[in-house]
Amino acid sequence: MSVPATVIANAGPLIALGKLNRLQLLADLYGVVRTPEDVYDEVVHQGLARGEPDARVVDRFWRRQRWPIDVVTPAALDSLRVNAQLDRGERAVFALALQLSPALVLIDDAAARAEARRKGLPAHGTLGVLARAYRQDLIAFGEVEFLVGELAARVDIWISPALCRRVLDELRRINVG
Repeated sequence: MSVPATVIANAGPLIALGKLNRLQLLADLYGVVRTPEDVYDEVVHQGLARGEPDARVVDRFWRRQRWPIDVVTPAALDSLRVNAQLDRGERAVFALALQLSPALVLIDDAAARAEARRKGLPAHGTLGVLARAYRQDLIAFGEVEFLVGELAARVDIWISPALCRRVLDELRRINVG
């Protein structure tokens, strides 16, 4: 799959890749990644207030890259027709993606990924980022195996261990093939 020129990240992949210290994969894979101000606030400002070390990692990385932090207006959020269960950050990601279409959204939440499909937006989660990095030879199989294992084992990253196993099994087939 070719990657749209615009890539927009939600909180989940930023937090997970920050905890794994693998944010550089975003730059290697996509060049520039945007995020709505609501998401940045959730990940960085609220994360720092809770004492989350990954918040500082994301903040430093984002500043070093000089990537955009986009303001999504309340009017844009209010006009968006999406699943009512989505949080403000997820809604902001969709509003921005539809405004800057075509766009790839980086989002982990299952309901949000289903909404992306309904909106016709391509979506990758944290596992998709790692799989793409492996397929593009940015990381070796042993590293992707370790990182996916970390995602499955950590209680502070909310990605299904069953999904981690499925993705890893798929990548093993590629590695063998």
